[in-house]
Amino acid sequence: MSSPTPPPFEPWIAPETNLREFTARAVLTGALLGAVFGASSLYLVLKVGLTVSASIPVAVISIALYRALSKVTGGAVRDATILEHNIVQTAGSAGESIAFGVGVTMPAILILGFDLEVGRVLLVSVLGGLLGILLMIPLRRALIVHQHGILKYPEGTACAEVLKAAASAESRAAASPAAQAEMATQGTAHEGTQGRLIFGGFAIGLLYKTAMNAFKAWKDTPGIVFGKPLAAGSVHVEISPELLGVGYIIGPRIAATMAAGGVLAYLVLIPLIKFFGDGLPLPLAPGTKAIAEMGPGEIRGAYVLYIGAGAVAAGGIISLLRSLPLIYRGVRDGLRDFGSGGGAAGAGSIRTDRDLPMKAVGIGVIVLLAAIMAAPSLHMNLAGALLVVVFGFLFVTVSSRLTGEIGSSSNPISGMTVATLLLTCLIFLLVGWTGGTWYVTALSVGAIVCIAASNGGTTSQDLKTGYLVGATPKLQQYAILAGAALSALCLGPILLGLNDAATVYVPIADVAPAGLVAPAGATLGADELLVGPQAKGDTKTYRGWHKTDTTGAPAGRYLVDAERRAVWLADPGINGTHNKRPDGSEVRKFDAPKATLMSYIIKGILDRQLPWALVLFGVMIALVLELSGIPSLAFAVGVYLPLSSSTPILAGGVVRWLVDRHRAQAPEVARMTAEQRVADSDRSPGVLLASGYIAGGAIAGIGIAFVAGVLGDVDSALTHWAEVSNPAFAGPWSDALAMVPFVLAGAWLWRVGVRKAT
Repeated sequence: MSSPTPPPFEPWIAPETNLREFTARAVLTGALLGAVFGASSLYLVLKVGLTVSASIPVAVISIALYRALSKVTGGAVRDATILEHNIVQTAGSAGESIAFGVGVTMPAILILGFDLEVGRVLLVSVLGGLLGILLMIPLRRALIVHQHGILKYPEGTACAEVLKAAASAESRAAASPAAQAEMATQGTAHEGTQGRLIFGGFAIGLLYKTAMNAFKAWKDTPGIVFGKPLAAGSVHVEISPELLGVGYIIGPRIAATMAAGGVLAYLVLIPLIKFFGDGLPLPLAPGTKAIAEMGPGEIRGAYVLYIGAGAVAAGGIISLLRSLPLIYRGVRDGLRDFGSGGGAAGAGSIRTDRDLPMKAVGIGVIVLLAAIMAAPSLHMNLAGALLVVVFGFLFVTVSSRLTGEIGSSSNPISGMTVATLLLTCLIFLLVGWTGGTWYVTALSVGAIVCIAASNGGTTSQDLKTGYLVGATPKLQQYAILAGAALSALCLGPILLGLNDAATVYVPIADVAPAGLVAPAGATLGADELLVGPQAKGDTKTYRGWHKTDTTGAPAGRYLVDAERRAVWLADPGINGTHNKRPDGSEVRKFDAPKATLMSYIIKGILDRQLPWALVLFGVMIALVLELSGIPSLAFAVGVYLPLSSSTPILAGGVVRWLVDRHRAQAPEVARMTAEQRVADSDRSPGVLLASGYIAGGAIAGIGIAFVAGVLGDVDSALTHWAEVSNPAFAGPWSDALAMVPFVLAGAWLWRVGVRKAT
């Protein structure tokens, strides 16, 4: 059966028209914006395990930036063409997709007991990002051209509408006849207003987060812990602007489903465990102390996280199974197109049908395969490298197809990663590759495939935008390769910096009163110094030792002296459990929920150490939801996340619901189809402001984490001042007062959202 005949289509810029497109300024701007949005996306995925598409925010910033430069310089700097703006958003979108893959997988290295080396993170980021792009290129004609009108690519289509609406005079003059007619009926958009919304949201998010977290102007997580009969139940709200923005963008349905999962965890499961376990005199495995002595957070860490992990794994696999028909069609069409040379359109083709030569794609994949095998830090053999390519092509195809169906923000990449790790670990188990460095090999396979699938889906979305506006695919592919490479180089140091900034060195007496000595056969790391504020009080040199069992002291990474005596437990900033330094200063850790799940899968299968009863409880929760017609993955993520992270996302979803309800009353919206209403809502002013909230809040959070790690004394002094002198931080009304700025941020988001899209 052949692919459907593509319907007659005329792009906004005709194929025979040559317009400025792949310029140095466009590629550089896109790559730099990609690094910024990649950093903010990494921060988000470490906190709540999800990101949102960066394509539209990057496009709007590009439009506003070049229009402003043209006006300020009196035309000396030419306004960018629509094709240049498309190159900017293409290069800029790579940062977000790579950040998701890095944040979902690489922190699992810490949980598995290995160092989070910057070289390892850089390798995985670059190899996965580039592999995803190269594997997507042969699929472009099958998914973008042949499936035009069938695969909608909602976010890519919305981005194309933004670019067309704000096109420069030069671009409008070069537009095709069909585009000229479209402009005559629809009018133009005010790109200056769009840019001001994102920049304004960025400023609000930055100032809000800085005032709250850096200067302790008000409490950042107000809430309440209940007593009997709901003992250990609690509700908290992390009133961050970036989480409010995430909730607005993902919408009320997903936001409410995530919050429902959090309610189950914090108001049902934790109180239930407390109720039944309160009378037990001894610890109940896998917990290490009596439930009667545990608080809500300890119960969650010992029991509920495993339930949530089982639910997330089941939800991811179910979402993958549901898309099997799409997988089959996508792979079939991709292989057919690949075999016929369909992806190899070159110089003899029309401009809008030129891809990178298939020879270059093949050579690139072989080079990446060799690099994967040659990298010592990945501990990869030929079998692992082949698994990367096979699973990579499979899930890049799946991701690209699902992006066309539901958009990149809703693409279940984590489910594909779970499936990759499950299959990889089962293969390793069958051939006897268990323990030690095989953890790293399995995780490397999963990480590269995850990043490849994420970036492959984003690449397909960008190519759809380019197809609609009349871009040259080959130039877009060059642009996203450049953007992916720069973003990947930036994300490694940021990930390590965030981890180091929140690392707490716990004195050995606090975790092993009888002392602890590294066994003679244990491998020790290179000489190292403490980092962060605690380094000021201890300038000695230590060596790292990874303790994998719980005998005598918790498993983890210890720093030992020349006699191999443990002196410090190095509790990491990502997935760590100790929130206070010896001087009393508090540290905010990153939960990295999905990375924890990946580590559970690897260790559970290869070492058979998972508490399978708790995991299966989570699986059953996911199955009950699916049988009830409720998508289980978003709910499962809510079970796994702290409720404090889900509640602000719910607030953003409620604001979006109110905005959409108000906008639906406008006559021009009432006449739209349901599909057109969704597209109109996705490019509304509220989405732009929410994107600004996300970027501003996340960038501020990264900056504050780094500064607190270097200037811990200043941070401690500010905290002490706030606890003693600031009633909004520690007074009897501090919880209520803290909600005031959050409510104001939500109210302004509603006010902007109900404006007519411009």
